[in-house]
Amino acid sequence: MTGFVPDHVGAEVRVSPNFGPRRGPFRPDMIVLHYTGMESGDGAEAWLCNPASEVSSHYIVHEDGRIVQMVRESDRAWHAGKSSWRGHTDINSSSVGIEIVNPGHAFGYPAFPKRQIEAVIALCKGIVARHAIGEERILAHSDIAPGRKVDPGEKFPWRILADQGLGVWLRPSPRGKGTVLREGDEGAAVEELQSMLALYGYGLEITGVFDERTGIVVQAFQRHFRPRLIDGVADRSTLMTLRRLLNRVPFSRIL
Repeated sequence: MTGFVPDHVGAEVRVSPNFGPRRGPFRPDMIVLHYTGMESGDGAEAWLCNPASEVSSHYIVHEDGRIVQMVRESDRAWHAGKSSWRGHTDINSSSVGIEIVNPGHAFGYPAFPKRQIEAVIALCKGIVARHAIGEERILAHSDIAPGRKVDPGEKFPWRILADQGLGVWLRPSPRGKGTVLREGDEGAAVEELQSMLALYGYGLEITGVFDERTGIVVQAFQRHFRPRLIDGVADRSTLMTLRRLLNRVPFSRIL
């Protein structure tokens, strides 16, 4: 394929060879946000278009707000890797992937520029309109791949996106005193925590045992919804924020 008309008005096109058809009955019903995690945006864009990398995304958004489309939204880009959400494991077939240029934690992890976030918002609004994607289906790479991925990270401004109707965000509950669950704990309270995380969508087995995996998923939740402290401990703030989140999203849209 030598080129295509971009789905997003104003986007540049640079075709990546790393894509295929969406599998089965799946269509885009979620957006997954990433950071590039490389020292330069140009280097990241080149890597996403290099057949040797075997990775791609539908879009990359540069720090100056420039948007480049590499894979058509109708096709399956290779951005999610091993991941899951609400029991579904072929995230590539049911999502649009957006890489946001940021060197990430390995290279200092700067804040995301205003112009870049404005471009991400405009891009997401267009994708949502084209595919009727619900706000609760705009996710972080770290949400669908806890432990394996941490992007776009705790500095990503989810509140700003939510103010534009993109993604779910709510002010974290205060820490205070109350139940604290951590690795090694067992019992009904742990089972309830795991059930709530799994109900929202995280890939987590409900065992009643706070194991390493549970701590990793708690960190993923905190990175998105309580980013000031990411410690994997389910304190009062974490538990109350999670309960409020489940009340915030209609149950019919979770299942």
